[in-house]
Amino acid sequence: MTTLSPLLKQATPVVVDRALGSWIYGTDGSTYLDFTSGIGVTSTGHCHPAVVAAAREQTGRIIHAQYTTVMHKPLLELTQKLGDVLPAALDSVFYATSGSEAVEASIRLARMATGRPNIIAFHGGFHGRTVAAASLTTAGTKFRAGFSPLMGGVHIAPFPYAFRYGWDVDTAVDFALKELDYLLQTISSPADTAGFIIEPVLGDGGYLPTPPRFLEGLRERADRHGIVLILDEVQAGFGRTGKFWGHQFSSITPDILITAKGLASGFPISAIAASSALMSKGWAGSQGGTYGGNAVAAAAAVATIGVVQDENLVENARVRGNQLRVGLDRLALDNALIGDVRGLGLMQGIEFVTDAGEPNGALAGAVQQAAVAENLLLLTCGSAGNVIRMIPALIVSAEEIETGLERFSGALRAAQRELVSQRA
Repeated sequence: MTTLSPLLKQATPVVVDRALGSWIYGTDGSTYLDFTSGIGVTSTGHCHPAVVAAAREQTGRIIHAQYTTVMHKPLLELTQKLGDVLPAALDSVFYATSGSEAVEASIRLARMATGRPNIIAFHGGFHGRTVAAASLTTAGTKFRAGFSPLMGGVHIAPFPYAFRYGWDVDTAVDFALKELDYLLQTISSPADTAGFIIEPVLGDGGYLPTPPRFLEGLRERADRHGIVLILDEVQAGFGRTGKFWGHQFSSITPDILITAKGLASGFPISAIAASSALMSKGWAGSQGGTYGGNAVAAAAAVATIGVVQDENLVENARVRGNQLRVGLDRLALDNALIGDVRGLGLMQGIEFVTDAGEPNGALAGAVQQAAVAENLLLLTCGSAGNVIRMIPALIVSAEEIETGLERFSGALRAAQRELVSQRA
């Protein structure tokens, strides 16, 4: 009998029958409030009627039109629609299938454009699982261990993780910028450095917003040294943070922007955007792929942009995110084991600690599992697995946020009781 790989760890025991909006209906007859959104993918909720209709219609026309062989209308329309939401300077787009693939395309372009070998990434970043993307990933050793050697030319600088250091944000930013300068002086000369790559909000690294002043410091150094600034917006982009792009809390514009996940409400498509001048510096034949820019996925992405705009979902993410944050902050006041609550919009993280202030992965894991019994689906993240992440769909309602908070509170109480009984 053939089975799924034993290396695939199931976060919940739920087997899905169908889903709609913020809700998943299991084959066991149970209904679950989904605060995972397929790891931030189902931006317009499950099976939004406009997305379903667009995909259904396109499937009847052509499913696979390999876009370096024949062009198709959905991709042309998507490119035009992206122009409405991308920073104006980023007027050239390359399409791929996964976030990892887009990340690798971005560093390839940066190296080709500059003629330099090195890429600087930052502690806690997650950029994918393929070899080059995993080489940039430090959200946890599980993403990069056991298949060395990894790609060369990668250097890691500190991220301003204020809570971990026990500092205020400004102190953490000053430290991280100072250490980056030291890295440029001692390990990777600016003349050898092709690019910086960073997430506007760390994803698997713990749902940590990158302070605007840190992004602005990276932009200044990139400009000064001719380094390409790459922003990995795979998880933070497409309205998730309460702005269309996560970097828009700062004053900067990246040289390359990477998008995927919420772009097509569940269909696999990713992209990098850059200026035409930068994109043209890539070598002939360096971009392509069999499934990149798939016609059905592109049609779904066009519909997704329409829904996000027509239903004002970026503003909904901001308002509902504020509501979620207020509720989580209230819970944290009454629970000393919640060390930190942070995030932007509908991308909120809850970091659990022990009585001694150390990462408490056991409690985070227990809460995530107890939430299933409360019919609430959550995921963990962070290098120690001690952060619960909440990622509702952008269409989530005020009532659903309140329901989620009630169920999370119940899961927290149940998990703490269970851990106490295990120690007794």
